Amino acid sequence: MSSVLYDTPGPRARRRNLLLTVVFSVLFALLLWWAWQKMDEKGQFTSALWKPFTESEAWTTYLLPGLANTLKAAALAMVIALPLGAVFGIARLSDHRWVRGVSGTVVEFFRAIPVLLLMLFANEFYSRSTNVGSEDRPLYAVVTGLVLYNAAVLAEVVRAGILSLPKGQTEAAYAIGLRKGQTMSSILLPQAVTAMLPAIVSQLVVIVKDTALGGVMIGFTELLNSRGTLAANYANVIPSFIVVAVMFIVLNFILTSFASWLERRLRRSKRSTGAVLGVEKVDELNAAEVGGGFGSGASA
Repeated sequence: MSSVLYDTPGPRARRRNLLLTVVFSVLFALLLWWAWQKMDEKGQFTSALWKPFTESEAWTTYLLPGLANTLKAAALAMVIALPLGAVFGIARLSDHRWVRGVSGTVVEFFRAIPVLLLMLFANEFYSRSTNVGSEDRPLYAVVTGLVLYNAAVLAEVVRAGILSLPKGQTEAAYAIGLRKGQTMSSILLPQAVTAMLPAIVSQLVVIVKDTALGGVMIGFTELLNSRGTLAANYANVIPSFIVVAVMFIVLNFILTSFASWLERRLRRSKRSTGAVLGVEKVDELNAAEVGGGFGSGASA
């Protein structure tokens, strides 16, 4: 069975792929064995280096507070960047040229700047131009940098997701009397969400990992920064790196697993629903919009 992107491999191609998989697996196993041997020669697997992770002090004093700060910064950045990116992504599809121009300039500007530079600039800005305390400043700077950069990236994801839909969807919505705002909110966005979800989740994973940049450069006490303090106190640099790496892997695995479950649920719900937008519903939507317009005009 063939797909749009590629043809189903034949017997020779399957044998070749199997051979390449075996060769890669063997090489990867040899690499792991070599790394294990080198670390063992340097005494990195001695019980003294790993013992702190079996005691509560290493977790309650260093790792868990650092993990909490990582989750706090990432959650704040996600909550702000997602709707901001959606707004700018939709604005780039506006019929008004000045709206497209302004939103496009903002998106391209912040996409072109490294997120670390945005964090450093935000840290200096909060330090010199605001009354934010020194304890809260690193968190503010990290969240600001993550929001500015990732909102710009998510805006492009939203725009691409909407443009990937067939033009017939928009034309059909206009044909039954829906306005552009109704078409966007009721027809295009609900369908585009499923297509955008993998890219959005990938960007959310990037947000979680990029919190470590704030710990390295501006002293934000996230997970990786807390690991440095732990390693300095217990002299277990390599083991602490391994433990923190595993924590990041588990955290991002949970995030991607939840997103995969949500995507499957959305696809099942779309396949199982056969609701058709009837004439009465269209009249209700038009009446609601007209009423809303009169209400806003009266209040103005």
